[in-house]
Amino acid sequence: MKKLILGMAIVASSFAFGQKKDVNAQLQAANTAAMDAYNAKNYAAAAPKFVEVYDLLKANGQDNKIYMYYAGLSHALANNTDPAIKIYNDLINSGFTGVETTYTAKDKKSGQVVNLDKATWELMKKNTDYSDFKTEQSKSIEPDLYETLTSLLLSAKKTDEALVVIEKGLAKYPNNAKLKEAQSTAYFQSGNTEKFIGTLKEQLAKNPADATNWYNLGVMQSKNPATTADAIESFKKAIEVKPTMAEAHQNLVYTTIGDDSKIVTEINALRKDKPDEATKLIDARKERFAKALPYAEAWYKAAPQSLDAVSALKEIYVVTKNIDKVKEMKAKETELSAKAK
Repeated sequence: MKKLILGMAIVASSFAFGQKKDVNAQLQAANTAAMDAYNAKNYAAAAPKFVEVYDLLKANGQDNKIYMYYAGLSHALANNTDPAIKIYNDLINSGFTGVETTYTAKDKKSGQVVNLDKATWELMKKNTDYSDFKTEQSKSIEPDLYETLTSLLLSAKKTDEALVVIEKGLAKYPNNAKLKEAQSTAYFQSGNTEKFIGTLKEQLAKNPADATNWYNLGVMQSKNPATTADAIESFKKAIEVKPTMAEAHQNLVYTTIGDDSKIVTEINALRKDKPDEATKLIDARKERFAKALPYAEAWYKAAPQSLDAVSALKEIYVVTKNIDKVKEMKAKETELSAKAK
């Protein structure tokens, strides 16, 4: 699973519960252990400690779900998928957004801006020693919750659940590119080819400079003989956006050539009894290889160390009877094969 990025900075909390010194000590110890483990990238150890902080706070009247968010994030980073999924589901269903309000005021004597809790901030407004009373809200992390939960579910191959979360997320954030991309992946995983192609086209309409989506669209189109021409155009678009995309070059070559082994089998079957039909197939095969030649040369240019590119180009030169180039590619093929050993 792709490593997640912490959406909010983890900061030491200030715990105060009157005379409950034992509770404060437990909170401070759990909070310190959680942050130390997280900063040391020991995410498996950090997760339960963040849960402990949350539970202690909740038991004392503070339902601060940000610590469950940190716990879920830590589980995800530790690849503990199931507990991470549960926490993210619970957070989304609870309506948690992670939005927090910061209250500040300026000390006139020192000129320093101080952070205050809401109650103190309200009281300090009557104090003439302070000015510039301001509030600031942090950014919502709700989109991140949907994106991360979707990623976790797809990684766990829980495609149906992922689609439910994606639809719920897109209802709130219809322009979220990551959720739209995840939706395409989910449709692909579920075998829903038509919807997968539909979402790819929808994304490309919004962002035609996405080489990966052009490539994926080409792959899907190449599976259907009726859309082979469309596939070729999609691969060309991918290459236009990203000229170094070797996979697009490769698929453009092979899609243009078609199922060559099948054609060769047909030719061999017809040679004896129906030589004229065999000749037609041979000529058509030569035309396809000639058409694929510039694509193969572009592939080789984009990936000169690719044995697949060299071998494909060699075979095309064989069919198009360019003997000098065949020799050149054979030498290159031998060189690359030796390096691979």
